[in-house]
Amino acid sequence: MGMLETVTDVLRASTQNPSRGENPTAESEGAYWCHDCDERVLDLDVEGEGEGAPTCPACGEAMEFERSAGSTGCAC
Repeated sequence: MGMLETVTDVLRASTQNPSRGENPTAESEGAYWCHDCDERVLDLDVEGEGEGAPTCPACGEAMEFERSAGSTGCAC
């Protein structure tokens, strides 16, 4: 049973903390996306709230905000 318990523990641990990132107490509401470049920036990583959408680090165009449909805390 040791191997089965180990696999079960690993799978359980991988889903326990939906708040991933630098600030584990903050919850993400979505992410900014550049669909042309497939770049993604988590809303918690954007500095200067209220200043509009950030620009894409790859092409410089404005990114589009999309909300997470799931309850996992991830905006993927």
